[in-house]
Amino acid sequence: MPLRKFRVFAPVSLAMFWFVSMGWCPLPARAQSAPDSPSRTPQSSSSVPTQPQEKAPSLVDAAGPTISQVSSEPVFVMAAALNTCGYDDGLEESAPLRKRVREEINAALAKSEDARATRDKVCLYIAQHRMTGSVGDISQYISLALYLSAPPALETTVDLPEMPPDSTQVVEIAPLLRDFVAAVDLHGIWLGVHHIYDQETDRLHNPLSQMIVSTNLYLKMPASTYDGRRFVVVIEPMLSPHMVNARIYGPDYVVVVSPVNGQVPMIDVRHTYLHYLIEPLLFSHAGAVDRMQPILKVVRDAPLEFRYRSDSVPLAIECLIKAIEARTMETNVPVYKIPDGVQRSDLPRYERERQVYLQKVEVVRLNAVHHDMTQGFVLTQYFYEQLLQFEKDPASLRDNIGEMVYGMDIDQQIRRARMIEFDQKADGDVLQHSRPHALTGLDLAEARLAAGDVATASAMARQALAVHSDTLESVSQEARADFILARAAIATGHPEEAVDRFQKTIGSTKDPRLLSWSHIYLGRMLDLDCKRDQALTQYKQALEVRDSQQDTRLAAERGVKSAYSIKGHSCEEDANDDSPAAPTAKPQAPAQNGTPNPQ
Repeated sequence: MPLRKFRVFAPVSLAMFWFVSMGWCPLPARAQSAPDSPSRTPQSSSSVPTQPQEKAPSLVDAAGPTISQVSSEPVFVMAAALNTCGYDDGLEESAPLRKRVREEINAALAKSEDARATRDKVCLYIAQHRMTGSVGDISQYISLALYLSAPPALETTVDLPEMPPDSTQVVEIAPLLRDFVAAVDLHGIWLGVHHIYDQETDRLHNPLSQMIVSTNLYLKMPASTYDGRRFVVVIEPMLSPHMVNARIYGPDYVVVVSPVNGQVPMIDVRHTYLHYLIEPLLFSHAGAVDRMQPILKVVRDAPLEFRYRSDSVPLAIECLIKAIEARTMETNVPVYKIPDGVQRSDLPRYERERQVYLQKVEVVRLNAVHHDMTQGFVLTQYFYEQLLQFEKDPASLRDNIGEMVYGMDIDQQIRRARMIEFDQKADGDVLQHSRPHALTGLDLAEARLAAGDVATASAMARQALAVHSDTLESVSQEARADFILARAAIATGHPEEAVDRFQKTIGSTKDPRLLSWSHIYLGRMLDLDCKRDQALTQYKQALEVRDSQQDTRLAAERGVKSAYSIKGHSCEEDANDDSPAAPTAKPQAPAQNGTPNPQ
């Protein structure tokens, strides 16, 4: 049932609405980025209803080892179909197996008109569901493949509500894929090349093991914690060797990689493994990390993804991981070692040379930290300094993390962050590998709104709404435009328009992120209007959407657990105030930088 219009009463100022709009919740991530971005769901209080988590794919063996390498025929089948339909990314750098399978499929297609017909249906489906032409188009099919049974059935192994949203968006390809597999005998091709998968797995075993061991040694944490969590590496040479597709299913992390002669982008795999180790540690201290929320205002102009600018927990996680990577990076500075058997009188000279070597190494590492800071990961230097002390302590990171988080001087870090001149462009996300491109259209409008340029963002969103079309893509764009205009309306003191825009978004989109955050915004506005029962309904509806992103779940669960509030406003005080309501605050003109002046 749609939310009725309401007017926010006078004590809620324009500055408060700006806080709701810009300070506490993320702009929606692009659809293609979601599956590649690991997020972790913290344990919730039993009194707080949580949305059902996705069930893990069948290749995640609950009784199996903590860390494992596997191959998957359904992933092979999906990757082979994508290759047949024009997926050529990284083809020349791929293992010879990829071209061999493509040639065998082409030979089967040349012999059968029926096979070509099934191929055309699969390719037409893929073409019709292309979103951006980026890695996100591939990711949604890999997400689905992880939930398919082996041929010939190729059926989903769990119910649709228990699968990630991106996989369900393309689930209708399964019957078409089944016909294609049978027509070209793709199962037979798999049996013929499966031994090559085993060889690639064997080649990758040692470098992967070395990475796991060295990482755990540095963190002083055992590789096997026996807590029911799994880290699974899926080998698939039919994909681009430049792509690392990382996913989270409840407590389990799955990484899909394409090895070439036992080589994969190990830095990227290690980054995901660090998420596997670090995220539970910081989520267990989420309450303390929430103290860092004020720093989000400082990084508003940094080229960060929205989730880092909107939630302190993902930001802290990424900063700690980057600090660990800086402390353990390969600096390419030639290792210096004092020769054996030197005379005591010569030791000072060799010790000075050793100190020069250490200084060169430190310069390289600090340059990496500085780069991360200018990218907007402004807590990296703090964690880097903390790691210097951690390395001297025999205790593990698990034992030290509480002191690192609780001991942070937030004001000091805010002052440090304010001195940084942020980069104009972001590095490619390790886990997404989307090619950098200039923002246009509604993507640019989102960025301008995040930077506080409400007028420009609104103008661009209204321009998008002025383009009339009956295509599904146009409907999706209209929903995004309404979502942008709703937040712009909050920022400029027009709550009734914001409600209308959020309702239009809810009524016109199936995008889980837009739906969830529209409900969350409405819930927060209702809380500020002291309509707690109606607010609870909105938060619960946000949970029912199942966006699958950690930031969405946390925001909705917080709303269910306690009413959204901001400093200087209390519903209890308003209930005791018998004086007539003052007029609603008028919108204030934006400052020159586009950010409304707080009242």
